[in-house]
Amino acid sequence: MTSYAPAEASERTGLSLDTLRYYERLGLFGPVRRTTGGKRIYSDHDVAWLRLLICLRQAGLGITDLQRFMGSLRNRTNGNAGVVELLESHRDRLRDEIAKMNLALGVLDDKLDHYRGAGDSAQRK
Repeated sequence: MTSYAPAEASERTGLSLDTLRYYERLGLFGPVRRTTGGKRIYSDHDVAWLRLLICLRQAGLGITDLQRFMGSLRNRTNGNAGVVELLESHRDRLRDEIAKMNLALGVLDDKLDHYRGAGDSAQRK
């Protein structure tokens, strides 16, 4: 298994060193192994988990949502029900947002077509 110094993990994930430590402190991943001198060493698993967290953040999950996600993963007394419920709920919200954005994009496209056409006819006069 490959291991990475904090700067390498930061480079591989695009997260700042402060964010890496912050996510670890919040319990969103880890615990991160340490050298005998106490320096953090990130594994491939840590980097993969961080990439998942980045994806979930980009999908609009907030820190509280991520903490609930992690709590659901750790406390699987009902199997995966808590994780599935959280992700389905957020997926539904995200789909609603995508529908709204697609509607707005359609309006903008229509306006662009209209004003581009109006500019062409004004130039011909």
